Amino acid sequence: MESGLGSNCNERHWIFKDDSWFSQFRNGSNPWMARYAYALIFLVSNLLAWAVRDYGHNAFPEMEKLKNCQGGRGCLGAEGVLRVSLGCFAFYFVMFLSTAGNSRMYNCRDSWHSGWWSAKIGLWIALTVTSFLVPTFIVQIYGEIAHFGAGVFLLVQLVSVISFITWLNDCCQSEKTAERCHIHVMLLATAAYIICIFGIIMMYIWYAPEPSCLLNIFFITWTLVLLQLMTSVSLHPKINSGFLTPGLMGLYVVFICWCAIRSEPAGESCNRKAEASNKTDWLTIISFVVALLAMVIATFSTGIDSQCFQLQFSKKEARAEDAVPYGYGFFHFVFATGAMYFAMLLIGWNTHHTIKRWTIDVGWTSTWVRIVNEWLAVCVYLWMLVAPVILKWRQTSESA
Repeated sequence: MESGLGSNCNERHWIFKDDSWFSQFRNGSNPWMARYAYALIFLVSNLLAWAVRDYGHNAFPEMEKLKNCQGGRGCLGAEGVLRVSLGCFAFYFVMFLSTAGNSRMYNCRDSWHSGWWSAKIGLWIALTVTSFLVPTFIVQIYGEIAHFGAGVFLLVQLVSVISFITWLNDCCQSEKTAERCHIHVMLLATAAYIICIFGIIMMYIWYAPEPSCLLNIFFITWTLVLLQLMTSVSLHPKINSGFLTPGLMGLYVVFICWCAIRSEPAGESCNRKAEASNKTDWLTIISFVVALLAMVIATFSTGIDSQCFQLQFSKKEARAEDAVPYGYGFFHFVFATGAMYFAMLLIGWNTHHTIKRWTIDVGWTSTWVRIVNEWLAVCVYLWMLVAPVILKWRQTSESA
């Protein structure tokens, strides 16, 4: 029976292989195309959460009649964002439970992941609607859990970024490409350091215009110190990882520092850029759209990067011919935690914080989350540099 089912799956695979990408997507045989459908559902959830937060009272007046909405206070604003996030999280968590552990294509779980879109879209809509019918205390509990889930998402994204940087450095320093890529590596590393220094200088000008801006001066100066620390450790004779990885990590931590300071509430004397954008104009709207799309793209790219975690936490095994192109369970897990993350960004990591229209990730809580994320990124990167040396030294000591 199983062999017959397997032969039918293989026959279906070869038939679909010759079809167009649309036919493959429609018939559920193309997991690569399925990624974009899941990302589109995630984007629509983001837009719905934003609409509920900023325009809910005008666009969804019927919600005020619901029993759990309490005249609109329980289904709109920050709590409305959490309800949309809860529905999105529930959908991807169901997908995670139904696809986790699947390592082979052309079986039922692979078909469920790549197809059955009418059923899955109906499931997503049903879960989103149900999230507006649950009691308020459940949404509040979810909001507390979402703080942790969003932190998990940031950690997963951090490991993905560092793994990519390490992979790029290993490719450039391999014996086959070392001589050919030497000049390119030096140019890329030099450009990275120049951009880092330029970014730090501009942050001093924009966000530390006065000596009284001690907190911003500390954030920026400490970022410069961390850049120097990563470079020194990377160039240590026992590590010798070169300039490329600390330069690229420098770009990452400088960007996080900029996002952190930019998240400070408008009206602060040390954040003139936020004060200048206090009025809703086209620049504010464009910044919001770019931030929203960047969040979706970051979730998408992290979700398909399950191999970096397999390489970090398990031994590399030979890839089977019918192996899945990416971890389905990990993919949906990232999107589930991403649903919590976008909720935290839209409410400023504070369920009682009032967010201005067309803004995202604003508030002192957002600032400190970003700063801690920056420091954690440096710690993880430094550990990945020194861990091989420490483990090698321990093995040598034990053998002696």
